[in-house]
Amino acid sequence: MRTLTYAQALNETLHQLIEDDERVILIGQGVNSPWYVGTTTKGLLDRFGEERLIDTPISENAVTGIAVGYAIAGMRPILEHPRMDFMYLAMDQIANHAANWYFMFGGRVNVPLTIWGIINRGGEQAAQHSQALHSLFTHIPGLKVVMPSTPYDAKGLLVAAVRDDNPVLFVDDRWLYEIEGDVPEKLFTVPIGKASVIREGTDVSVIANSYMVHVALKAAQTISDEISVEVIDLRSLKPLDTDLLFESVRKTKRAVVADASWKTCGISAEISSLLSENLFGSLKAPIKRVALPDIPAPAGTVLEKAYYPDAKTIISSIKEIL
Repeated sequence: MRTLTYAQALNETLHQLIEDDERVILIGQGVNSPWYVGTTTKGLLDRFGEERLIDTPISENAVTGIAVGYAIAGMRPILEHPRMDFMYLAMDQIANHAANWYFMFGGRVNVPLTIWGIINRGGEQAAQHSQALHSLFTHIPGLKVVMPSTPYDAKGLLVAAVRDDNPVLFVDDRWLYEIEGDVPEKLFTVPIGKASVIREGTDVSVIANSYMVHVALKAAQTISDEISVEVIDLRSLKPLDTDLLFESVRKTKRAVVADASWKTCGISAEISSLLSENLFGSLKAPIKRVALPDIPAPAGTVLEKAYYPDAKTIISSIKEIL
């Protein structure tokens, strides 16, 4: 084990995956640009050349179609979208093609495509450059969605996504890039569909994803003298680890769902519904949701501070149901 930042873990994993399997390529807009991907692709071009690291024109729909074609032809492409906002432009290729081919051809055609979508919230980037769209893509049948929060899970889930025989959306948040954690040197997988208990507690379960996991941990630590908070890291949005979620909420009998996207029809709504349908008799209080307000992201720093939930927001929700 070594201590790496989240960005370093991604960089190491990309190097190892491309070296380990000649079918793995990285394709996308600005894949060799610090402005687009930070340090996550550092050294790849010099080491593997332009045949394995393909910097594309700005045409999300066309590039995604090319990546789908690579996958159908037997490659295992990693398709990078440096800002999730512009994945809207590739929706036809993702939802109508990549997610459907395996089923439309009766299991005879696989699409081993990893779609790497990056959230670039904050920094006064406003409504068109900071959207977290994971809930939208979780709605699509045939598409798996993972969302790591730690360097360890970033490596393990990226490897699992690339080795999966059908499309996986790997979502990361640039707010995570400087977070540190222990990471094994060799390639390993974190199973898709398995959540993790990262802090045990008895009074309330806080179920979170991505950067909100760290916000939840901060909230739990802040009130640890008075309230015992269990923090669940979803890791995988589709499939969801309902067994672990149900086990935690049966124990604590209260739940707060903290999501990094909007509240309406988001992943927090889906989890709240699942808990209500299956554990209604066990709940001692209504489920609370912490998510973005249903308005586009503002551009100013002061407005951003009010827009994005923080540990105080989660603490307030916890105390409301206790």
